[in-house]
Amino acid sequence: MALMDFIKKQFIDILEWTENGDGTLAWRYPMAGMEIQNGGTLVVRESQMAVFVNEGQVADVFGPGTYKLTTQTLPVLTYLKNWDKLFQSPFKSDVYFFSTRQQIDQKWGTPQPITIRDKDFGAVRLRAFGNYAYRIADPKLFHTEISGTRDAYPVADLEGQLRGMVLQNISNAIAGSGLPFLDLAANQVMFAEALAKELAPHFAKIGLAIESLTVQNVSLPEELQKVLDQKIGMGMVGNDMGKFMQYQTAQAIPKFAEGAGNGGGIAGDAMGLGAGVALGQVLAQNLQAGLQGGGAAAPAAAAPAGVRPDEVMATLEKLGELKSKGILTQEEFDAKKAELLKKLV
Repeated sequence: MALMDFIKKQFIDILEWTENGDGTLAWRYPMAGMEIQNGGTLVVRESQMAVFVNEGQVADVFGPGTYKLTTQTLPVLTYLKNWDKLFQSPFKSDVYFFSTRQQIDQKWGTPQPITIRDKDFGAVRLRAFGNYAYRIADPKLFHTEISGTRDAYPVADLEGQLRGMVLQNISNAIAGSGLPFLDLAANQVMFAEALAKELAPHFAKIGLAIESLTVQNVSLPEELQKVLDQKIGMGMVGNDMGKFMQYQTAQAIPKFAEGAGNGGGIAGDAMGLGAGVALGQVLAQNLQAGLQGGGAAAPAAAAPAGVRPDEVMATLEKLGELKSKGILTQEEFDAKKAELLKKLV
């Protein structure tokens, strides 16, 4: 038995990797004090690949299958070792096995809101998270760029690098898609496809292929959500700014009535309700004209004498805030400004 144990330790007849569990991308066959037997067998299972490395230089790469190790099956290694004929004695070479199974449910997310450029809103801050799956596509490249000569390379050691790669390319993915941010937020599948397309060449540089990517959630900051709600409101009135102002005023009227019933006073309510109510004070006559129609509304619309200068200034400040948030364009702001200033004449 001692003699057989000695021989078994010295020469290797079968090279194989039986994975004991998940989470290992690369594994080096233990070769300490051993040599590969002439005519030995290499077993590469499905979802695996094997690489022979001679003195730090990658030689032959094997896909799934069973191979008898000869000069015919090891052409690159034969060249590197200068074998001019069939090798008759055992030889030494490092053998690495790589798992090509999909590594699924890899998490990604933005720990802090990130800033992106958007053609509609300029700078936008968002949070997003999801998951992705990848696999080793080029074991030779992965060995030279990532895993190297380590005995084993686990999935966990690569998680931080890949997660950072995803976050780094979110802005590029949105810009490259040519779509407004709000369209991407409403269509997470489109967002995921754009991001996966952007990531593919970066993964390929280290021997990986991204198999799938999902965007499970996109969170908008509160201020952007308010802008989105107002854009929806404008869409309901056909993106007509005059009708939108009337819509805002109509939304504010019940709150005025509620505030008056509670004894809070119209002035106090106007300060608490914000831009919509402040605009309502100035544009109430326009709303009345739009609801009644015809000549009956003309006298009311032509009587701006009840508008106080402080109300006009407050409204201008609110309009300035809407312009700074991108809700009003410069032209729309200037038109409303001129309209309000005429009321002071």
